[in-house]
Amino acid sequence: MAAWYRRQGESVILTLHVQPGAKHSNISGLHGEALKIRLAAPPIEGRANEALLKYLAELFDVPVRQVELKQGAQSRHKVVAISGSTRDPQDLLQES
Repeated sequence: MAAWYRRQGESVILTLHVQPGAKHSNISGLHGEALKIRLAAPPIEGRANEALLKYLAELFDVPVRQVELKQGAQSRHKVVAISGSTRDPQDLLQES
C-alpha cells in the first residue's frame, strides 16, 4: 500500500504536498511520502485550501462537503479526508 493514502472506514485519508500559485491545478506525482498537487489558486486568505477541497471533490466524484481538511491549513503539507468515494486513490498517479 502507498504511504500517501490509507482507508479508514468509509473514508480515504490523503497525505498531500500542495504547491499553490501554479498555472494549472494538477497532480504532479509523489513528493516523498505525499501526493504532490499543484494548485492554480494563490495562497491568500485560505483560497488555496478552498480550491484544493473543490479539486479533490471533482477528482473523487463527491460533493465538496465530503472533503475535509484535517491538518495543515497553514502549511504545504496537508492531510485530507474524503468520505463516500469509490475511486481508488492509486488511479490519481496514473493520470498525472
